[in-house]
Amino acid sequence: MSTATLPTLPTLPPDLIEGIDPTAETLVREEGNHVVYTLGGKTFRLNKDKARERIAGKRVINGHRSAELNVLPLKYHEAYRIYKQMKANHWEPDVIDMTKDCTQWNSNALSPKERWIIEMGVGYFSAAEGIVGDSVLHVIEDNLSAAELKHASLRHIAEESIHMDSLLHIIGSLNIDLDEVTARFQDIPSIRRKNDFIMRSMPELKMGIDLTKTENKQKFTKALFGITQVMEGTQFYALFAMILSLHRQNKMTGIGQMFQYTLRDESNHIALGRFLIQQLVQENPDVWTPEFRQELVDFMKQGVELEKEFVRDCLPEDTVGMSQREFLDYVDYNADRRLAGVGLPTLSKVKDNPFLWLDEVIFLKKEKNFFETRVTEYQTSGSVTNSNEDDLI
Repeated sequence: MSTATLPTLPTLPPDLIEGIDPTAETLVREEGNHVVYTLGGKTFRLNKDKARERIAGKRVINGHRSAELNVLPLKYHEAYRIYKQMKANHWEPDVIDMTKDCTQWNSNALSPKERWIIEMGVGYFSAAEGIVGDSVLHVIEDNLSAAELKHASLRHIAEESIHMDSLLHIIGSLNIDLDEVTARFQDIPSIRRKNDFIMRSMPELKMGIDLTKTENKQKFTKALFGITQVMEGTQFYALFAMILSLHRQNKMTGIGQMFQYTLRDESNHIALGRFLIQQLVQENPDVWTPEFRQELVDFMKQGVELEKEFVRDCLPEDTVGMSQREFLDYVDYNADRRLAGVGLPTLSKVKDNPFLWLDEVIFLKKEKNFFETRVTEYQTSGSVTNSNEDDLI
């Protein structure tokens, strides 16, 4: 089990240690592991050992819990960095102009196959985003103990609400029949099987389990892996690629823009989940048995099979600019990079990304007039001046 590196606390300036600060008229001295302040006849003793104990007691699970959700002293810097990135990427669905989408939707601009892709996207994600948000809230965030990890997880939940908002914006703008939307996630077998698969183990974890037991730690790790790496990291991406392929053809650009923003959010959710798994395993090596590692690989394999069934339903045959084979390969490619990201063996022989342009959608920086159009890469203005998290220890 790893040992946390304790921070070096700042040394008091010599003039203060000696006695009087002439500006504040405060007597400051060190007594062993205490700093003692005397001001206006009152004395305050600050225990530096307690500060060190607080950071040493931080864990992903089963660690020190503070009632005030205080992130200080900050231990998990990468989680805080991801949180800041998520916050900087904030967006709102109702700023997306759907005028062109409405015109195309109510004309002959789209083929029946293209309309089907949009309808499947709305039908699946209207259920899937809610599954993710509910699972992160009641399964993941609830069981994390370090405040900065809970803080990042709460941001994840907030973004799922934004994604749900975007679907309502699409449905309302295009006047899509709500009964048909509901029927898709209830009655289309491939959608229902995907949702049932990922939710199978959630009820037990929502009830609260003893995470000091290895088997329960493994259940939690599997749920974390399932939501962030299997569902968000693998089962979302092929449909994203289909809708953004239409966007590249200048079709349904408002929806495409919302899916760009959503895809960028998902990349942060995947990174946060990966970090949590890595840290949890480092702190709890009893979790990472050969049998459990194989269980996760098998879980991903099932997720891939279900996703490929769904891809075949969304794109039963090739259409303009879209090859079913490429989307099936993309499922394998994403599954393998999620597995490799947490140190697990890969499943397929697909080594090349068939949609390199899709990564550019997430990471490429562009310059446009913010008031004329909003692009995938916009960030809040304050994000460039965020203080270094090292300063917050």
